[in-house]
Amino acid sequence: MLKNNYKQLSLHSILYNKIPENHILKLINNAVNFNFINELLESSYCKYYGRPAKEPEMMAKILVLQYLYNLSDIRVMEELSVNLAYMWFIGVNPEEDLPDASLLAKFRTQRLQETTLDEIIKEIVKQCVQKGMIKGSGISIDCTHTKANTIKKVPERIMKHLAKKIFKELEKENGFIPKEIDCNIPNYKQIENHLIAKETMKTYLEKTILEIETKVNTDNCPKTKRIINKAQEILNDPKFILQKGIRSLVDEDARVGYKSKTDSFFGYKVEYMLTTDERIITGVRVHNGAYTDGTNFQELLNITEDCGIELDKVYGDKAYFRKPILDLIKQHKAKAYIPVSESVYRIDESKYTYNKDSDQWFCYLGNCTVEKKKIKRKDGSEFLKYKFDKETCRNCPNRKECIKGSTIANVLTIGINTPEFYEYNQFAKTDEFLEKYKKRACQEWKNGEMKRFHGLYRARGYGLESMSTQAKLTALAVNLKRIAKLVSSFTENIISFLRKFKLKTYHTKITF
Repeated sequence: MLKNNYKQLSLHSILYNKIPENHILKLINNAVNFNFINELLESSYCKYYGRPAKEPEMMAKILVLQYLYNLSDIRVMEELSVNLAYMWFIGVNPEEDLPDASLLAKFRTQRLQETTLDEIIKEIVKQCVQKGMIKGSGISIDCTHTKANTIKKVPERIMKHLAKKIFKELEKENGFIPKEIDCNIPNYKQIENHLIAKETMKTYLEKTILEIETKVNTDNCPKTKRIINKAQEILNDPKFILQKGIRSLVDEDARVGYKSKTDSFFGYKVEYMLTTDERIITGVRVHNGAYTDGTNFQELLNITEDCGIELDKVYGDKAYFRKPILDLIKQHKAKAYIPVSESVYRIDESKYTYNKDSDQWFCYLGNCTVEKKKIKRKDGSEFLKYKFDKETCRNCPNRKECIKGSTIANVLTIGINTPEFYEYNQFAKTDEFLEKYKKRACQEWKNGEMKRFHGLYRARGYGLESMSTQAKLTALAVNLKRIAKLVSSFTENIISFLRKFKLKTYHTKITF
Protein backbone atom coordinates (compact mmCIF):
# COMPACT_ATOMS: atom_id res chain seq x y z
CA MET A 1 0.00 0.00 0.00
CA LEU A 2 1.42 3.39 -0.99
CA LYS A 3 1.44 6.23 1.54
CA ASN A 4 -0.13 9.51 0.52
CA ASN A 5 0.99 11.63 3.50
CA TYR A 6 3.43 14.50 3.00
CA LYS A 7 6.93 13.87 4.35
CA GLN A 8 8.08 16.69 6.63
CA LEU A 9 11.75 17.47 7.07
CA SER A 10 13.13 17.04 10.59
CA LEU A 11 15.49 19.28 12.53
CA HIS A 12 18.40 17.03 11.53
CA SER A 13 17.83 17.84 7.86
CA ILE A 14 19.77 21.08 8.44
CA LEU A 15 22.82 18.88 7.86
CA TYR A 16 21.88 18.76 4.19
CA ASN A 17 22.99 22.39 3.88
CA LYS A 18 26.54 21.05 3.88
CA ILE A 19 25.99 19.48 0.45
CA PRO A 20 27.43 21.84 -2.20
CA GLU A 21 25.07 23.12 -4.89
CA ASN A 22 27.28 21.76 -7.66
CA HIS A 23 27.13 18.19 -6.33
CA ILE A 24 26.12 15.77 -9.10
CA LEU A 25 23.04 14.55 -7.20
CA LYS A 26 21.79 18.10 -6.67
CA LEU A 27 22.31 18.89 -10.34
CA ILE A 28 20.35 15.77 -11.31
CA ASN A 29 17.53 16.53 -8.87
CA ASN A 30 17.23 20.12 -10.13
CA ALA A 31 17.11 19.04 -13.76
CA VAL A 32 14.88 15.94 -13.59
CA ASN A 33 11.47 15.54 -11.94
CA PHE A 34 11.15 11.98 -10.66
CA ASN A 35 7.56 12.30 -9.38
CA PHE A 36 6.20 10.47 -12.44
CA ILE A 37 7.66 7.18 -11.14
CA ASN A 38 5.05 6.97 -8.35
CA GLU A 39 2.23 7.34 -10.88
CA LEU A 40 3.91 4.90 -13.28
CA LEU A 41 4.11 2.13 -10.66
CA GLU A 42 0.95 2.95 -8.72
CA SER A 43 -1.04 0.11 -10.31
CA SER A 44 1.48 -2.50 -9.11
CA TYR A 45 0.67 -1.72 -5.45
CA CYS A 46 -2.52 -2.38 -3.48
CA LYS A 47 -4.35 0.91 -2.95
CA TYR A 48 -6.09 0.24 0.38
CA TYR A 49 -4.62 -2.85 2.05
CA GLY A 50 -1.27 -4.14 3.24
CA ARG A 51 1.70 -2.63 5.01
CA PRO A 52 2.80 0.86 3.94
CA ALA A 53 5.24 0.42 1.07
CA LYS A 54 8.37 2.38 0.36
CA GLU A 55 7.76 4.97 -2.34
CA PRO A 56 8.65 3.72 -5.83
CA GLU A 57 10.37 7.06 -6.48
CA MET A 58 12.67 6.53 -3.52
CA MET A 59 13.42 2.91 -4.46
CA ALA A 60 14.12 3.92 -8.06
CA LYS A 61 16.51 6.62 -6.83
CA ILE A 62 18.36 4.04 -4.73
CA LEU A 63 18.78 1.94 -7.88
CA VAL A 64 20.09 5.04 -9.67
CA LEU A 65 22.69 5.47 -6.91
CA GLN A 66 23.60 1.80 -7.13
CA TYR A 67 24.28 1.93 -10.88
CA LEU A 68 25.70 5.45 -10.84
CA TYR A 69 28.46 4.40 -8.42
CA ASN A 70 28.58 0.67 -9.43
CA LEU A 71 27.65 -0.72 -6.00
CA SER A 72 26.07 -3.99 -4.87
CA ASP A 73 22.68 -4.09 -3.10
CA ILE A 74 24.29 -4.36 0.34
CA ARG A 75 27.01 -1.82 -0.41
CA VAL A 76 24.61 0.86 -1.62
CA MET A 77 22.55 0.56 1.60
CA GLU A 78 25.74 0.84 3.66
CA GLU A 79 26.73 3.99 1.80
CA LEU A 80 23.22 5.40 2.22
CA SER A 81 23.48 5.09 5.99
CA VAL A 82 26.55 7.39 6.16
CA ASN A 83 26.39 9.62 3.04
CA LEU A 84 24.37 12.82 3.47
CA ALA A 85 24.16 13.48 -0.27
CA TYR A 86 22.68 10.02 -0.86
CA MET A 87 20.09 10.53 1.91
CA TRP A 88 19.10 13.94 0.54
CA PHE A 89 18.78 12.55 -2.99
CA ILE A 90 16.33 9.77 -2.03
CA GLY A 91 14.33 12.17 0.18
CA VAL A 92 14.72 10.81 3.72
CA ASN A 93 15.68 12.49 6.99
CA PRO A 94 19.14 11.66 8.38
CA GLU A 95 17.70 9.86 11.42
CA GLU A 96 15.21 7.68 9.49
CA ASP A 97 15.58 3.95 9.04
CA LEU A 98 16.49 2.78 5.56
CA PRO A 99 14.92 -0.18 3.74
CA ASP A 100 16.65 -3.54 3.87
CA ALA A 101 18.82 -4.55 0.94
CA SER A 102 16.46 -7.47 0.22
CA LEU A 103 13.64 -4.99 -0.43
CA LEU A 104 15.75 -3.39 -3.15
CA ALA A 105 16.12 -6.76 -4.89
CA LYS A 106 12.35 -7.38 -4.68
CA PHE A 107 11.60 -3.95 -6.12
CA ARG A 108 13.98 -4.51 -9.02
CA THR A 109 12.71 -8.00 -9.88
CA GLN A 110 8.99 -7.70 -9.06
CA ARG A 111 8.04 -4.07 -9.62
CA LEU A 112 10.33 -2.89 -12.39
CA GLN A 113 9.32 -4.61 -15.58
CA GLU A 114 10.90 -4.18 -19.02
CA THR A 115 8.21 -1.72 -20.13
CA THR A 116 8.47 0.28 -16.90
CA LEU A 117 12.20 0.89 -17.32
CA ASP A 118 11.63 1.87 -20.95
CA GLU A 119 9.01 4.38 -19.81
CA ILE A 120 11.32 5.85 -17.16
CA ILE A 121 14.14 6.34 -19.69
CA LYS A 122 11.70 7.75 -22.24
CA GLU A 123 10.12 10.21 -19.77
CA ILE A 124 13.51 11.57 -18.65
CA VAL A 125 14.59 12.04 -22.28
CA LYS A 126 11.29 13.83 -22.97
CA GLN A 127 11.97 16.20 -20.06
CA CYS A 128 15.39 16.95 -21.56
CA VAL A 129 13.80 17.72 -24.93
CA GLN A 130 11.15 19.95 -23.37
CA LYS A 131 13.73 21.89 -21.36
CA GLY A 132 15.97 22.40 -24.38
CA MET A 133 18.85 20.25 -23.17
CA ILE A 134 18.57 18.06 -26.29
CA LYS A 135 18.72 20.22 -29.40
CA GLY A 136 20.54 18.04 -31.91
CA SER A 137 18.82 15.81 -34.44
CA GLY A 138 21.55 13.23 -35.02
CA ILE A 139 21.38 9.75 -33.52
CA SER A 140 23.82 6.86 -33.43
CA ILE A 141 23.29 3.13 -32.91
CA ASP A 142 25.69 0.39 -31.86
CA CYS A 143 26.00 -2.94 -30.05
CA THR A 144 28.34 -3.62 -27.16
CA HIS A 145 29.00 -7.04 -25.66
CA THR A 146 28.63 -8.06 -22.01
CA LYS A 147 30.18 -11.22 -20.61
CA ALA A 148 27.92 -13.70 -18.84
CA ASN A 149 28.23 -14.19 -15.09
CA THR A 150 29.39 -17.77 -15.63
CA ILE A 151 31.70 -19.75 -17.87
CA LYS A 152 30.74 -21.57 -21.06
CA LYS A 153 30.85 -25.35 -20.95
CA VAL A 154 31.30 -27.99 -23.63
CA PRO A 155 28.25 -30.18 -24.42
CA GLU A 156 29.85 -33.19 -22.69
CA ARG A 157 30.05 -31.31 -19.39
CA ILE A 158 26.49 -30.01 -19.66
CA MET A 159 25.19 -33.56 -20.27
CA LYS A 160 27.14 -34.78 -17.25
CA HIS A 161 25.55 -32.09 -15.05
CA LEU A 162 22.09 -32.95 -16.41
CA ALA A 163 22.59 -36.61 -15.52
CA LYS A 164 23.72 -35.69 -12.00
CA LYS A 165 20.71 -33.40 -11.49
CA ILE A 166 18.31 -36.11 -12.67
CA PHE A 167 19.80 -38.71 -10.28
CA LYS A 168 19.80 -36.25 -7.35
CA GLU A 169 16.15 -35.23 -7.76
CA LEU A 170 15.04 -38.81 -8.48
CA GLU A 171 16.61 -40.10 -5.27
CA LYS A 172 15.10 -37.22 -3.30
CA GLU A 173 11.55 -37.61 -4.68
CA ASN A 174 11.39 -41.38 -5.26
CA GLY A 175 13.46 -42.36 -2.23
CA PHE A 176 15.81 -44.57 -4.23
CA ILE A 177 17.19 -45.12 -7.72
CA PRO A 178 16.22 -48.47 -9.32
CA LYS A 179 19.16 -50.89 -9.64
CA GLU A 180 18.49 -51.36 -13.35
CA ILE A 181 19.51 -47.76 -14.00
CA ASP A 182 23.24 -47.25 -14.64
CA CYS A 183 24.43 -44.37 -12.42
CA ASN A 184 28.05 -44.60 -13.55
CA ILE A 185 28.38 -41.51 -15.72
CA PRO A 186 31.11 -41.94 -18.39
CA ASN A 187 34.28 -39.94 -17.86
CA TYR A 188 34.32 -37.92 -21.09
CA LYS A 189 37.73 -36.42 -20.26
CA GLN A 190 39.38 -39.77 -20.91
CA ILE A 191 38.07 -39.80 -24.48
CA GLU A 192 40.53 -37.94 -26.69
CA ASN A 193 38.23 -37.49 -29.69
CA HIS A 194 35.68 -34.78 -28.82
CA LEU A 195 33.16 -36.02 -31.38
CA ILE A 196 33.20 -39.50 -29.85
CA ALA A 197 32.99 -37.97 -26.35
CA LYS A 198 29.88 -36.00 -27.31
CA GLU A 199 28.23 -39.02 -28.89
CA THR A 200 29.08 -41.21 -25.88
CA MET A 201 27.56 -38.74 -23.40
CA LYS A 202 24.49 -38.17 -25.56
CA THR A 203 23.86 -41.90 -25.95
CA TYR A 204 24.27 -42.45 -22.19
CA LEU A 205 21.92 -39.61 -21.26
CA GLU A 206 19.23 -40.67 -23.74
CA LYS A 207 19.44 -44.28 -22.50
CA THR A 208 19.24 -43.14 -18.85
CA ILE A 209 16.16 -40.98 -19.49
CA LEU A 210 14.43 -43.87 -21.29
CA GLU A 211 15.17 -46.27 -18.41
CA ILE A 212 13.88 -43.83 -15.79
CA GLU A 213 10.65 -43.23 -17.72
CA THR A 214 10.23 -47.03 -18.00
CA LYS A 215 11.04 -47.99 -14.41
CA VAL A 216 9.68 -44.97 -12.50
CA ASN A 217 6.32 -43.20 -12.54
CA THR A 218 7.62 -39.68 -13.22
CA ASP A 219 4.16 -38.19 -12.57
CA ASN A 220 4.90 -38.70 -8.89
CA CYS A 221 8.27 -36.98 -9.28
CA PRO A 222 7.47 -33.53 -10.76
CA LYS A 223 10.93 -32.01 -10.28
CA THR A 224 12.64 -35.01 -11.85
CA LYS A 225 10.19 -34.91 -14.74
CA ARG A 226 10.89 -31.23 -15.23
CA ILE A 227 14.64 -31.84 -15.45
CA ILE A 228 14.11 -34.76 -17.84
CA ASN A 229 11.95 -32.59 -20.11
CA LYS A 230 14.62 -29.91 -20.03
CA ALA A 231 17.32 -32.47 -20.91
CA GLN A 232 15.27 -33.79 -23.83
CA GLU A 233 14.71 -30.25 -25.09
CA ILE A 234 18.45 -29.57 -25.00
CA LEU A 235 19.35 -32.86 -26.72
CA ASN A 236 16.79 -32.27 -29.49
CA ASP A 237 18.27 -28.89 -30.33
CA PRO A 238 20.61 -29.40 -33.34
CA LYS A 239 22.67 -26.38 -32.26
CA PHE A 240 23.57 -27.97 -28.92
CA ILE A 241 26.05 -30.59 -30.14
CA LEU A 242 27.50 -28.05 -32.60
CA GLN A 243 28.25 -25.79 -29.59
CA LYS A 244 26.07 -22.98 -30.96
CA GLY A 245 23.18 -23.39 -28.53
CA ILE A 246 23.01 -23.56 -24.74
CA ARG A 247 26.46 -23.51 -23.11
CA SER A 248 25.55 -23.21 -19.43
CA LEU A 249 22.80 -24.59 -17.18
CA VAL A 250 23.23 -21.61 -14.85
CA ASP A 251 22.62 -19.03 -17.58
CA GLU A 252 20.64 -20.71 -20.34
CA ASP A 253 20.09 -17.50 -22.36
CA ALA A 254 23.76 -16.60 -22.85
CA ARG A 255 25.33 -17.45 -26.20
CA VAL A 256 28.72 -17.29 -27.89
CA GLY A 257 29.21 -14.21 -30.06
CA TYR A 258 32.10 -12.84 -32.10
CA LYS A 259 33.77 -9.42 -31.97
CA SER A 260 36.03 -10.46 -34.86
CA LYS A 261 36.95 -13.62 -36.77
CA THR A 262 39.21 -14.81 -33.97
CA ASP A 263 37.88 -12.99 -30.88
CA SER A 264 34.76 -14.50 -29.32
CA PHE A 265 32.83 -13.89 -26.07
CA PHE A 266 30.16 -15.70 -24.08
CA GLY A 267 27.26 -13.56 -22.97
CA TYR A 268 24.96 -10.89 -24.37
CA LYS A 269 24.77 -7.98 -26.76
CA VAL A 270 23.39 -4.63 -25.64
CA GLU A 271 22.10 -2.56 -28.56
CA TYR A 272 21.25 1.07 -27.86
CA MET A 273 20.60 4.36 -29.60
CA LEU A 274 21.79 7.78 -28.41
CA THR A 275 21.91 11.39 -29.53
CA THR A 276 25.28 12.27 -31.05
CA ASP A 277 25.54 15.85 -29.75
CA GLU A 278 24.31 15.44 -26.15
CA ARG A 279 25.16 11.71 -25.83
CA ILE A 280 21.85 10.85 -24.17
CA ILE A 281 20.65 7.24 -24.61
CA THR A 282 17.10 7.06 -25.96
CA GLY A 283 16.48 3.30 -26.16
CA VAL A 284 18.06 0.00 -25.10
CA ARG A 285 17.49 -3.59 -26.17
CA VAL A 286 19.35 -6.70 -24.96
CA HIS A 287 19.90 -9.95 -26.89
CA ASN A 288 22.04 -13.06 -26.60
CA GLY A 289 25.60 -13.04 -27.94
CA ALA A 290 24.61 -14.56 -31.29
CA TYR A 291 22.36 -11.58 -32.14
CA THR A 292 22.85 -9.91 -35.53
CA ASP A 293 23.37 -6.16 -35.15
CA GLY A 294 20.52 -4.05 -36.50
CA THR A 295 17.73 -6.65 -36.35
CA ASN A 296 15.75 -4.45 -33.94
CA PHE A 297 16.74 -1.17 -35.59
CA GLN A 298 13.16 -0.13 -36.36
CA GLU A 299 12.02 -0.66 -32.76
CA LEU A 300 14.81 1.53 -31.36
CA LEU A 301 14.12 4.16 -34.02
CA ASN A 302 10.44 4.28 -33.04
CA ILE A 303 11.34 4.59 -29.35
CA THR A 304 13.66 7.50 -30.15
CA GLU A 305 10.92 9.27 -32.11
CA ASP A 306 8.48 8.74 -29.21
CA CYS A 307 10.92 10.68 -27.01
CA GLY A 308 10.23 13.75 -29.16
CA ILE A 309 13.55 13.75 -31.02
CA GLU A 310 13.40 14.78 -34.67
CA LEU A 311 15.65 12.58 -36.77
CA ASP A 312 17.92 14.20 -39.31
CA LYS A 313 21.11 12.09 -39.35
CA VAL A 314 21.64 8.44 -38.40
CA TYR A 315 25.11 7.06 -37.67
CA GLY A 316 26.20 3.42 -37.46
CA ASP A 317 29.07 1.09 -38.26
CA LYS A 318 29.36 -1.35 -41.18
CA ALA A 319 27.11 -3.89 -39.48
CA TYR A 320 24.16 -1.57 -40.18
CA PHE A 321 24.86 -1.25 -43.90
CA ARG A 322 21.83 -3.21 -45.04
CA LYS A 323 19.09 -2.24 -47.46
CA PRO A 324 16.16 -2.56 -44.99
CA ILE A 325 17.95 -0.22 -42.56
CA LEU A 326 18.94 2.29 -45.26
CA ASP A 327 15.37 2.24 -46.63
CA LEU A 328 13.94 2.82 -43.16
CA ILE A 329 16.22 5.80 -42.61
CA LYS A 330 15.16 7.17 -45.98
CA GLN A 331 11.47 6.77 -45.06
CA HIS A 332 12.07 8.93 -41.99
CA LYS A 333 13.60 11.60 -44.29
CA ALA A 334 16.94 11.30 -42.52
CA LYS A 335 20.44 10.91 -43.92
CA ALA A 336 22.43 7.74 -43.28
CA TYR A 337 26.10 8.06 -42.28
CA ILE A 338 27.04 4.37 -42.36
CA PRO A 339 30.26 3.05 -43.98
CA VAL A 340 29.85 0.67 -46.90
CA SER A 341 30.22 -3.01 -46.01
CA GLU A 342 32.43 -4.96 -48.41
CA SER A 343 30.40 -8.10 -47.78
CA VAL A 344 27.30 -6.39 -49.23
CA TYR A 345 28.83 -4.19 -51.92
CA ARG A 346 31.57 -5.95 -53.93
CA ILE A 347 32.05 -3.91 -57.09
CA ASP A 348 35.58 -3.00 -58.20
CA GLU A 349 35.01 0.68 -59.01
CA SER A 350 38.41 0.95 -60.67
CA LYS A 351 36.95 -1.23 -63.45
CA TYR A 352 33.22 -0.41 -63.46
CA THR A 353 31.02 2.65 -63.04
CA TYR A 354 27.23 2.92 -62.96
CA ASN A 355 24.73 5.34 -64.50
CA LYS A 356 21.47 5.22 -62.54
CA ASP A 357 19.48 7.16 -65.16
CA SER A 358 20.12 4.65 -67.97
CA ASP A 359 20.61 1.71 -65.58
CA GLN A 360 23.87 0.77 -67.31
CA TRP A 361 27.31 -0.29 -66.15
CA PHE A 362 30.43 0.99 -67.95
CA CYS A 363 33.83 -0.67 -67.99
CA TYR A 364 36.95 1.50 -67.62
CA LEU A 365 37.42 1.44 -71.41
CA GLY A 366 33.93 2.86 -72.00
CA ASN A 367 32.03 -0.25 -73.06
CA CYS A 368 28.46 -0.26 -71.71
CA THR A 369 25.98 -3.00 -70.87
CA VAL A 370 23.18 -3.63 -73.36
CA GLU A 371 21.17 -6.32 -71.61
CA LYS A 372 19.94 -6.94 -68.06
CA LYS A 373 18.40 -10.07 -66.53
CA LYS A 374 17.16 -10.96 -63.06
CA ILE A 375 18.17 -14.49 -62.07
CA LYS A 376 16.65 -16.46 -59.22
CA ARG A 377 18.62 -19.31 -57.64
CA LYS A 378 17.15 -22.52 -56.24
CA ASP A 379 17.67 -21.25 -52.66
CA GLY A 380 15.41 -18.28 -53.41
CA SER A 381 18.14 -15.65 -53.60
CA GLU A 382 18.16 -13.23 -56.53
CA PHE A 383 20.92 -11.46 -58.46
CA LEU A 384 21.35 -9.40 -61.61
CA LYS A 385 23.28 -10.16 -64.80
CA TYR A 386 24.41 -7.24 -66.96
CA LYS A 387 25.75 -8.22 -70.40
CA PHE A 388 28.14 -6.02 -72.39
CA ASP A 389 28.04 -5.51 -76.16
CA LYS A 390 29.51 -8.51 -78.04
CA GLU A 391 31.20 -6.64 -80.87
CA THR A 392 32.86 -4.12 -78.57
CA CYS A 393 34.13 -6.87 -76.30
CA ARG A 394 35.30 -8.94 -79.29
CA ASN A 395 37.56 -6.11 -80.49
CA CYS A 396 38.63 -4.90 -77.00
CA PRO A 397 42.46 -4.81 -76.53
CA ASN A 398 42.10 -5.88 -72.88
CA ARG A 399 39.75 -8.74 -73.63
CA LYS A 400 41.96 -11.38 -71.98
CA GLU A 401 41.94 -9.52 -68.64
CA CYS A 402 38.18 -9.55 -68.08
CA ILE A 403 36.91 -12.49 -70.18
CA LYS A 404 37.91 -16.07 -69.59
CA GLY A 405 36.95 -19.10 -71.68
CA SER A 406 34.98 -19.05 -74.90
CA THR A 407 32.49 -16.34 -73.83
CA ILE A 408 32.32 -13.53 -76.37
CA ALA A 409 30.86 -10.70 -74.27
CA ASN A 410 31.73 -9.80 -70.69
CA VAL A 411 28.98 -10.47 -68.12
CA LEU A 412 28.79 -8.58 -64.82
CA THR A 413 27.01 -10.55 -62.08
CA ILE A 414 26.02 -8.46 -59.06
CA GLY A 415 23.67 -8.43 -56.09
CA ILE A 416 20.14 -7.18 -56.66
CA ASN A 417 20.78 -4.04 -54.53
CA THR A 418 24.22 -3.21 -55.93
CA PRO A 419 23.06 -0.47 -58.37
CA GLU A 420 21.40 1.37 -55.51
CA PHE A 421 24.44 0.93 -53.25
CA TYR A 422 26.72 2.35 -55.94
CA GLU A 423 25.26 5.84 -55.52
CA TYR A 424 25.53 5.60 -51.73
CA ASN A 425 29.15 4.47 -52.01
CA GLN A 426 30.01 7.62 -53.98
CA PHE A 427 28.54 9.72 -51.17
CA ALA A 428 30.49 7.73 -48.55
CA LYS A 429 33.74 8.88 -50.20
CA THR A 430 32.96 12.59 -49.93
CA ASP A 431 34.59 14.94 -47.42
CA GLU A 432 31.15 15.75 -45.98
CA PHE A 433 30.53 12.10 -45.08
CA LEU A 434 34.01 11.54 -43.66
CA GLU A 435 33.84 14.71 -41.55
CA LYS A 436 30.37 14.11 -40.13
CA TYR A 437 30.99 10.42 -39.50
CA LYS A 438 33.48 11.43 -36.81
CA LYS A 439 30.47 12.12 -34.58
CA ARG A 440 29.89 8.39 -34.30
CA ALA A 441 32.91 8.24 -31.98
CA CYS A 442 30.53 9.26 -29.17
CA GLN A 443 29.24 5.68 -29.19
CA GLU A 444 32.66 4.25 -28.38
CA TRP A 445 33.06 6.68 -25.48
CA LYS A 446 29.70 5.62 -24.11
CA ASN A 447 30.56 1.92 -24.46
CA GLY A 448 33.76 2.43 -22.49
CA GLU A 449 32.01 4.54 -19.84
CA MET A 450 29.27 1.98 -19.16
CA LYS A 451 31.71 -0.92 -19.02
CA ARG A 452 34.55 0.67 -17.10
CA PHE A 453 32.68 2.78 -14.54
CA HIS A 454 29.20 1.21 -14.32
CA GLY A 455 29.82 -2.54 -14.48
CA LEU A 456 28.34 -3.35 -17.90
CA TYR A 457 31.42 -5.38 -18.88
CA ARG A 458 29.92 -8.33 -16.96
CA ALA A 459 26.37 -9.47 -16.15
CA ARG A 460 25.33 -9.11 -12.52
CA GLY A 461 22.78 -11.94 -12.68
CA TYR A 462 21.65 -14.72 -14.96
CA GLY A 463 19.26 -14.76 -17.89
CA LEU A 464 18.05 -12.35 -20.52
CA GLU A 465 15.58 -10.60 -18.22
CA SER A 466 18.19 -9.88 -15.56
CA MET A 467 20.66 -8.65 -18.19
CA SER A 468 18.02 -6.40 -19.74
CA THR A 469 17.26 -4.81 -16.35
CA GLN A 470 20.97 -4.23 -15.74
CA ALA A 471 21.53 -2.65 -19.15
CA LYS A 472 18.55 -0.29 -18.85
CA LEU A 473 19.42 0.80 -15.32
CA THR A 474 23.00 1.41 -16.49
CA ALA A 475 21.67 3.52 -19.38
CA LEU A 476 19.49 5.46 -16.92
CA ALA A 477 22.48 6.13 -14.65
CA VAL A 478 24.78 7.36 -17.43
CA ASN A 479 21.96 9.51 -18.81
CA LEU A 480 21.49 11.24 -15.45
CA LYS A 481 25.25 11.71 -15.13
CA ARG A 482 25.33 13.27 -18.59
CA ILE A 483 22.36 15.52 -17.76
CA ALA A 484 24.22 16.75 -14.67
CA LYS A 485 27.20 17.59 -16.89
CA LEU A 486 25.01 19.51 -19.34
CA VAL A 487 23.36 21.46 -16.50
CA SER A 488 26.75 22.20 -14.92
CA SER A 489 28.15 23.49 -18.23
CA PHE A 490 25.08 25.68 -18.77
CA THR A 491 25.35 27.12 -15.26
CA GLU A 492 29.07 27.86 -15.70
CA ASN A 493 28.34 29.66 -18.97
CA ILE A 494 25.69 31.81 -17.29
CA ILE A 495 27.99 32.71 -14.39
CA SER A 496 30.90 33.55 -16.70
CA PHE A 497 28.52 35.75 -18.72
CA LEU A 498 27.47 37.61 -15.57
CA ARG A 499 31.08 38.07 -14.46
CA LYS A 500 32.03 39.34 -17.89
CA PHE A 501 29.64 42.25 -17.46
CA LYS A 502 30.62 42.66 -13.77
CA LEU A 503 27.19 41.62 -12.50
CA LYS A 504 26.71 40.10 -9.05
CA THR A 505 26.58 36.29 -9.13
CA TYR A 506 25.94 35.46 -5.48
CA HIS A 507 22.69 33.71 -4.65
CA THR A 508 22.50 32.65 -8.31
CA LYS A 509 20.53 29.42 -8.72
CA ILE A 510 19.73 28.02 -12.13
CA THR A 511 16.64 25.81 -12.31
CA PHE A 512 15.22 23.82 -15.19
